[in-house]
This record gives sequence, C-alpha cells and structure tokens, in this order.
Amino acid sequence: MIALIDYGAGNLRSVEKALRFLGAPVQLVREPDQVQHAQAMVLPGVGAFDDCLQTLNQQGLLPVIRDFIHSKRPFLGICVGYQALFERSEEFASQASGLGLFAGRVVKFPPQPGLKIPQIGWNQVRYARKDCPLFENIPDNSFFYFVHSFFPQPQDPSLIAGYTSHGVDYASVIWRDAVFATQFHPEKSQKVGLQLLRNFLQFARIKTDR
Repeated sequence: MIALIDYGAGNLRSVEKALRFLGAPVQLVREPDQVQHAQAMVLPGVGAFDDCLQTLNQQGLLPVIRDFIHSKRPFLGICVGYQALFERSEEFASQASGLGLFAGRVVKFPPQPGLKIPQIGWNQVRYARKDCPLFENIPDNSFFYFVHSFFPQPQDPSLIAGYTSHGVDYASVIWRDAVFATQFHPEKSQKVGLQLLRNFLQFARIKTDR
C-alpha cells in the first residue's frame, strides 16, 4: 500500500488518479496512525511552503514522515513535497521550518530580463545520476511539467540526480537511498511522468498492472 499524504494539496487527486491508473493500492493519509503498514509514501504539493508545513504539523504528520523516511521505506516528494525535505524557504518571508532531512534552503528564481516567473510548462531534465531508479526507460533530457517560482539548493551535491535550466541550472530531482523527490509534476507529465511513477512503484516492490 502507498500512503498518499493528504493535507489539502491541489494536486492530490491527480497524483492519486495516476497511481491508481498504474494499479497501485493507495490510501489517503490524514492521521498519523494510517501509515503504519505502508510500503511507500508519496508527499504531493502545490502552493506555499508555509501552508504545507503548518498543515502537516497540525495533523501530527511531520514526525511520522520523518520516521517513515528514517525507516528506509521508499518515499517520493513532489513539488512542495520536495521542497519540504529541506531546512527553510525564502517564500513569502517564510517562518516555518522544513523537515530538515537535507541541508539547504528553498530560494526564488533570480529575476532576469525575459525570464518568466513562475515557471509554468514543459522543461527538460538533464541527468546527473543516470543510475537513479526513477529514470529507467526514460531518455535523458526528457520533458516534464513544472509549476513553481522557488526551488531547493541542496548543500550536498551528491543528492542531485537531475538538473533543469530556467535562467539558472537547479536541482530538479534528488535521490538518496530510498528517498526521491522531483520539482516537476510527474502526474501531469503524460507518458514520461507515468513511467517515472511506475519506476518508483517498482523500486518499492509494489506490483502494477499497466
């Protein structure tokens, strides 16, 4: 079973639909005791960093997510669910602390003439780690769908599995042990996005039928 964290994120239903399309057993999780028997966890995200962290804290899910990751069970963070893994965010003078699982902060794209912020639409992911399990059967420089104005800056470059360019090169995919996270939205990225989710499910040893 996949624990899909439900804190009111706008892309929750799209992620659930994509996982169920692949045949994965999904449980929406709103309370700490619902993750006990989960094989894998997905933390989606759309919106503000502070809203995400504050809601997870109110639900009592922050320590549960930390414990789950420390248990070495597979975890996938998406968009704000990726950003939440770091220490802090610059978004809207953020006051919330992130999960702090990785050193680094979330920063805004630096303004440049002609650069559109937020980045909305398709952009390429250039592999830094071709051995990342998420990339199996997905060509390097494939296009994925992005919607964001901020991105994490990991202090440890060995975390970075993929880069994307939007005015600057930034880490759009990270991987460490059983922890994966993407700044883009695989659930909105058509065939390559479904393949990435399929790869995550296979890594988690969750059978799919599509």
